[in-house]
Amino acid sequence: MKLKLEMIVLPVSDIDRAKAFYEKVGFRLDVDYTAGEDFRIVHFTPSGSECSIMFGEEMTPLAPGSLQGLYLIVDDIEEAHAELTGRGIEVSEIFHDAGGLFHGHESGDVTHRRPGQQRLAGLHPERASYGSFLTFSDPDGNGWVIQEVKQRHPGR
Repeated sequence: MKLKLEMIVLPVSDIDRAKAFYEKVGFRLDVDYTAGEDFRIVHFTPSGSECSIMFGEEMTPLAPGSLQGLYLIVDDIEEAHAELTGRGIEVSEIFHDAGGLFHGHESGDVTHRRPGQQRLAGLHPERASYGSFLTFSDPDGNGWVIQEVKQRHPGR
């Protein structure tokens, strides 16, 4: 059986503010649909992705900003950093983990990483796939990680 992740529902507090942010990031707007005063959904897809995000009125019981560690993959993290900052998106500096891996995102009081993991400034020393990262958050604090993957592991 093949299963494909198709959609992630984001918890946001202000639909128009979130829509403007994801347009600024460069996601493609697929749907902005309203039915009456109590129903609106907005659907975006990151360029190159088969998985989309969606947000709207009462779509999830999660608190706005509570989704962390959403990964976007790029083949050139320096290019991604330059493009996002050029679009006016506040992003972290590029970093790598002392142990070679980093999983998660840090936003406010939310930290998703194992004890002993440590962020180090700059690209992974060998520029290894899966080794260099940057992070950003949407206006509600939903946390995104951009990871550089130049060559995927077998089976991916």
